[in-house]
Amino acid sequence: MEADVPDDSRKDIHNSDVPVLCRACEARHRGVCGALTPVQLSGLAKHTKKTNHVADSELLASGEDSYHYSNVIKGVVKLTKLMADGRQQIVGLQFSPDFLGRPFRKQNDSYAEAANQVHLCSFPRTVLDDMVKQSPELEHRLHQQALKQLDEARDLMLTLGRKTASEKVATFLHMIAIHKDPELDDESGQVEFELPLKRADIADFLGLTIETVSRQMTKLRKAGVIDIRNNRIILVPDLEALHDACEAQ
Repeated sequence: MEADVPDDSRKDIHNSDVPVLCRACEARHRGVCGALTPVQLSGLAKHTKKTNHVADSELLASGEDSYHYSNVIKGVVKLTKLMADGRQQIVGLQFSPDFLGRPFRKQNDSYAEAANQVHLCSFPRTVLDDMVKQSPELEHRLHQQALKQLDEARDLMLTLGRKTASEKVATFLHMIAIHKDPELDDESGQVEFELPLKRADIADFLGLTIETVSRQMTKLRKAGVIDIRNNRIILVPDLEALHDACEAQ
């Protein structure tokens, strides 16, 4: 039984009982698969499929039945809501090792698209649903993921509703920086990353125009908060300074 499995067996990437494809996987250590025992991982691995998706590829269609769940292994996924007249809004972003899919519901409620090159590890919904019934810890991890997305949605509501254009852009860059290197403290360190979204998508996500996004990027660069290289590469010399730029001091 799961209660009899030592915690070390879940954390040791060299454990011979853990499937090879799972040993160095971020989803196994920081994602929902961290709740599974080596035996359960082996059972799931028999049904998994790893796939690569180029930018702008459709990953999930809104309103359609869901037959698979996935772990985001690499890249960024855009979650979008579509209106009947074709208007759309990016309502969330998912990073490694986020869980992609809508647990406990047969239909997807958002359109999911690869923002950049995305690697997924996918498995049948029925297989994981059966495991949830047998593993309270797995169900707990899925609830944690849902609560994390709820917190992010509330933060986005605050950003869209109350922050200035400069604060919105700084908040977006800070979010990408933290997801790029989870080991960084929120208020210290240097980080470099490639923007996962096009300027048009950043504007859509933040409720701004493309021109406003570009102006605010330039403003942050002139203030020394960021450095922009090759238009897509962002260097943050001091994460604390970027954190301060997210809200009026």
